[in-house]
Amino acid sequence: MTLPILYSFRRCPYAMRARLALLASGTVCALREVVLSAKPQALRDASPKATVPVLVLPDGTVLEQSLDIMRWALARHDPHGWLAPDGCTPAAMDALIADHDDRFKPALDRFKYPERHPAADGTPADPQAARAAVAVFLARLESRLAAQPWLGGRHAALADAAIAPFVRQCAAVDPAWFAAQPWPRLQAWLAAFVASPRFLQAMVRHPAWVPGAETVVFG
Repeated sequence: MTLPILYSFRRCPYAMRARLALLASGTVCALREVVLSAKPQALRDASPKATVPVLVLPDGTVLEQSLDIMRWALARHDPHGWLAPDGCTPAAMDALIADHDDRFKPALDRFKYPERHPAADGTPADPQAARAAVAVFLARLESRLAAQPWLGGRHAALADAAIAPFVRQCAAVDPAWFAAQPWPRLQAWLAAFVASPRFLQAMVRHPAWVPGAETVVFG
C-alpha cells in the first residue's frame, strides 16, 4: 500500500493544522515524526527548507505549507464542511486566516521568544508590546465568537483548525494573563477545541522516525 508521507513534529502548531485536516478528511498517511535538532535526510531531500509539516504524495508531489496540506486534504473529502463556513464567506474566512498568519503569529513569536526577535538596535523585543498586539487579534476573535459558536459559524471550519493551535500556544505563554482577560467565549472555544477527540487524536505521541522504522499509519 502506497500512502502519502507526512513529516511532522507533535508540538508544532503548523503541523497540528495539517494533522487536524488529514484526520477531518479521513486521509490516511504514513507519519514520520521529526526531531528538529536532527532532521532526517529524507525530509531535506523532499523539501530543502526542511521545516514541518511536509506532505509527500504518492506521485511525488510535495506540499510544503500547512494550509496547502489542509486544503488538499479537504478538497478530497470534507465531510464536516470545513471549506464551507456558514457564518461568513470562504473569502472572509481566508482573510481571517491570512490576518492571523501575517499579524498575530509574528506578534506571538515576539511575545513568546523576545530574545529571538530583537529590535533594530539589537535589543530583545518588548514582550509587553507584543502581548498588546496579540490581545488585539484575540479580542477580535472574542467579538466574532459572541455572535456564533465557532469562527466559521454554527460549525467548526478551516479557520478554527488553522487558528486554534496558535491560540493554544499563546495561552500557554502566560496562562494567568490569558485566563484573566475578558474573553470568556474565546476561552471556552479553546477549551472545547483542546478537549475534542480529533485534537486528542492529533496529539498522540509517536517515536521519532528513522529510516527502516516500522510505518506509523496516521488517520
